[in-house]
Amino acid sequence: MINKLITKTLPLFPKSFVYLFAKKYIAGATLEEAVKVCKLLEAKGACTTIDTLGEFVNSKQQATKETKMSFAVLDAIKENSLNSYLSIKPTSLGLEIDIHFAYSNIKRIVSKAKEMGLFVRLDMENTPYTSKTLDIYKKLRDEQFDNVGFVIQAYLKRSMDDIKSMSKFTPSTRLCKGIYNESPSLAYKDREKIRDNYKELLNYMFENGYYTCIATHDDLLLNYAENLIKEKKISKDKYEFQMLLGVTESLRAKLIANGHKVRVYTPYGIDWYGYSIRRLNENPQMAGHIVKSIFTRK
Repeated sequence: MINKLITKTLPLFPKSFVYLFAKKYIAGATLEEAVKVCKLLEAKGACTTIDTLGEFVNSKQQATKETKMSFAVLDAIKENSLNSYLSIKPTSLGLEIDIHFAYSNIKRIVSKAKEMGLFVRLDMENTPYTSKTLDIYKKLRDEQFDNVGFVIQAYLKRSMDDIKSMSKFTPSTRLCKGIYNESPSLAYKDREKIRDNYKELLNYMFENGYYTCIATHDDLLLNYAENLIKEKKISKDKYEFQMLLGVTESLRAKLIANGHKVRVYTPYGIDWYGYSIRRLNENPQMAGHIVKSIFTRK
């Protein structure tokens, strides 16, 4: 209860104070800092995906700037030989402005990545953009871009229909629970129902040959996934686990020790505020741990 109260009141505090809570979840303000974090994670046996923080951009000028920042991430991955790829938020590239403008920006990014032998993941945002994001993915695949993937959110009631609609592509899909605040008419609110839907989606993806990115910190779902991999004898080149920077690091280490590929979502940038508030709302016990550490330092 106290942890939830802390996260609810955080927006009332100065951003400099909130940063004390947020810095665990972000790689830094600059791309150079993100590269350093990626190298440290690789030394621990993980691989990464880099995301330039920023979303819901409402000017073409800013979306063009965000596109150039994505180009810079691709260059940094290549130049530093990182075991990494790029994650992008379609609204940061103009999806809220015009889908054709956004598609043009995204296609330029994916095209550059393909020339470099790199992969791009379309992050999934809230429901006003779900269909548009999936339509962009389909169009890219129809134009022969095979170096792109997307995200499915298990809390959305539509997700099984969405994932089935992608079967002809046998896509690379990140499966997560989802954290945006959606209407009960669109999303499951009960934790067990979300877990059950996650399991159903995971089974479908394995059974249909998708490259499956198991993105969760839920130890029950992690155990379920590990058992399912053994039961179905899923090849290591058909799946990976994915986790957020700064969250359940002991579980990450355990998965790596068990021989699984683990990728860490590594966001960076000056637009860290909205992302961090969502992370803390999703994981309120972290706020309590951080407050305790602040007031017990010697």
